[in-house]
Amino acid sequence: MTSAQQPRPARRHFSRTMFHGSINFEQQKKRAKELLKSLKQNDRTARGRLEKQHPNTLDLDTGTADIKLADCQLVIARENGFASWPQLKAHCDRLYLRKSQIASGNTPQLDNENTLHIRCGWDIKHGLEIAGFIGDFHEFSDPFCQGPVPEESINTFYEIRTKFISDAYGLPIKEIRTKQKLAYDKLGHLYDYDHVVLWFEHDSYDQLILACLLSHISEMLSRPAFELICVNEVPGVPDFVGLGQLAPEMLIWLWENRRIAITDAQVELGTTVWKALRAKTPEGLQDIISSRTPDIPPMAVALERHLQELPAKLTGLSLTQQLALEIINDHEPIKGVKIFARLMREREPLPFLGDLMFWHVLSELAQAKDPLISYEKTTTPTPWPERLITLTSTGNKVLKGELDYLDLIQSERWVGGIKITPQTACPRRAS
Repeated sequence: MTSAQQPRPARRHFSRTMFHGSINFEQQKKRAKELLKSLKQNDRTARGRLEKQHPNTLDLDTGTADIKLADCQLVIARENGFASWPQLKAHCDRLYLRKSQIASGNTPQLDNENTLHIRCGWDIKHGLEIAGFIGDFHEFSDPFCQGPVPEESINTFYEIRTKFISDAYGLPIKEIRTKQKLAYDKLGHLYDYDHVVLWFEHDSYDQLILACLLSHISEMLSRPAFELICVNEVPGVPDFVGLGQLAPEMLIWLWENRRIAITDAQVELGTTVWKALRAKTPEGLQDIISSRTPDIPPMAVALERHLQELPAKLTGLSLTQQLALEIINDHEPIKGVKIFARLMREREPLPFLGDLMFWHVLSELAQAKDPLISYEKTTTPTPWPERLITLTSTGNKVLKGELDYLDLIQSERWVGGIKITPQTACPRRAS
């Protein structure tokens, strides 16, 4: 079998929902009763849920089961991430109390005015305010998961990042330069606070920024109290993607149950990751991944996903490029907004892209020597989310492995400190 004929790995499909996490106990009771009814009717899907969450209820000889409501309640609890039905009820009761307190404006004091909350975006700022947090909020959102992250002097590094963000996302360079200066300068004033809390989730966008911040913390001669909320799952949220999807009462729950003091080991790990990310080869990151990063468990998985943006051996595509082309191939013609939605909800194993970041990926595919995708031609300017996009014959050949995308690119691409160009050899991922 020739390389062009080698089959691609089986496509991974998901079915994510963006639930806010504020589960209602009465609704969960209703779900348990509905499950019991379905099981009594020998519904195959219901039996599959039972076998997965509570298999010892089944009679191994006959395949039948004497199912009670309590069994179904346990299934519902485990599907929500709890070990038992009483634990689920206690969680729901706490959320109900916090939600009532928020509605009445009577939340207990959580932080204070000398607290700084740092987040890689504005997605939880309003939720924190609603929940009753009163500290300052700082956005640090340089997207290190895209573009060059080279080992350069500070001033050169800032300018490289500023130019990339402006060029890639079509934003005014003066505006980006101002935003970057505010973001980085604030890091020099963390001493002004008694208490600094980092809010992060598990994807590569968040984890690479977290590594940068931890590296900065390592250089501080004295430190305020640093704490971390870093989660890859949240009870009651089966399809957890990010903190921005959560209701205000869930942010309080995270504050009360997932906030920890940052340790020296975590600072050291972040510093090591930040150095390895900026290296010209992937070996440093691969060594870190092999350690499974027990001090920050989501870090290893995020780094694995980051390195999947290296070109594939067969096609030269990053994983994001590959998934985007597969979606277009399966559903063309398809609007840009629907490609992005399908990517986030059905195909991407660890969602990390924003919409402008995804548009940058599509633009690169369209700007190859022989474009891999084409846009609908319109008589009036049409925003990219509304443009119909199709796969070209070249795109089809690349997707099949009959052409190498690296032979077609006209500009450099970066994966951290690793530079990918048409002229130079670069590391490749297996698939």
